Amino acid sequence: MAMETALVLSHAMGRTLVLPPEQKMYLLQNGDSSQKKDFGFNDFFHLDAISVEHKGFKVITMEEFLVREAMQGKMVEYGTNTTLYPPNKQTSWDGVHAKPLFDYLRKIGNTPHWEPWDCALAIPSSTEPEAVEELKMTFQSIMDGSYGKPKPTLEEFNSNPTPVDAPMAERMREMVADKHGEGEKKLCLYNQPLQQAKLIHLKSSDGARLLTHFYAFIFFADWKQDLWSKRFVRDHLRYVDEIMCAAARVVEAVRKHAKKNKNYEPNRDEGVYDALHVRRGDFQYPPTQLPADKLYELSKGALHEGSTLYVATDERDKSFFKPFRENYDLVFLDDFLDVIPTVNSNYYGMIDQL
Repeated sequence: MAMETALVLSHAMGRTLVLPPEQKMYLLQNGDSSQKKDFGFNDFFHLDAISVEHKGFKVITMEEFLVREAMQGKMVEYGTNTTLYPPNKQTSWDGVHAKPLFDYLRKIGNTPHWEPWDCALAIPSSTEPEAVEELKMTFQSIMDGSYGKPKPTLEEFNSNPTPVDAPMAERMREMVADKHGEGEKKLCLYNQPLQQAKLIHLKSSDGARLLTHFYAFIFFADWKQDLWSKRFVRDHLRYVDEIMCAAARVVEAVRKHAKKNKNYEPNRDEGVYDALHVRRGDFQYPPTQLPADKLYELSKGALHEGSTLYVATDERDKSFFKPFRENYDLVFLDDFLDVIPTVNSNYYGMIDQL
């Protein structure tokens, strides 16, 4: 989600997206030493190809940025204009401890504190000061009541979404309805100081993480740009071929397995199967950790008794799914690893997702 948000932001701001160096990622450190464990976003998405296809989207690696800009003396400490070079003039940070690099980026860049839970990030319709002022005045009228409607609440929009091409104020009311910031802090503005900054560094510390869907955080004054961004992500941002093709092989194998299931006719005749995603391992909140019998009761109305059921899950103890096994022909990714023998096991979660 954070990567999608950064991608959409870079395009909306007309900036080049600098990718982080390859690092160990959360939950992607499986396998032995023969298997790649340091990853960058290019390992998962066709970002280079997207950059070639779309003139408005530019992407480079961190090493390219440091060589082209930082090592040429073009980067200065934000606020003092003192030239700063990378730590030890190092340009390659793949697979190494990168905190010194991130500390350096925070010195040379404007580092806004954008917390998606607190505010919506408003992108003006142009770089003119009047466009920023229009956003500010619209927001103020929404909050002080002069717009003619009460302050928005999330309940107002349940089963009542605002049309995508509605006036800016109507779309803004919906966007800020669930933000927790106080008063004017519900809206973060991409204003002139940010527009003029040579580098914007998106940090993930001090209570700020872009772990959110871009369409729940980024507000476009121009509804057409909003719609374009959503279509751009939908149509072009997908996993690399290795992951997509591995998932296709697993789907084919599950369908072959389903055709052997004599307990449910559509399985046998067409190889169709039911699928369920049960996320368990990294949920940090106890209310979300439902027991298997409860999950079964909640899902059985949408599933078919006796059918082949593929469960995508990070639960390692498959005995947890006993209520499902008693009522379905239950299978997991583990049952089909023979069709993807050379695939990096750190890709399994993405394959399961597909």
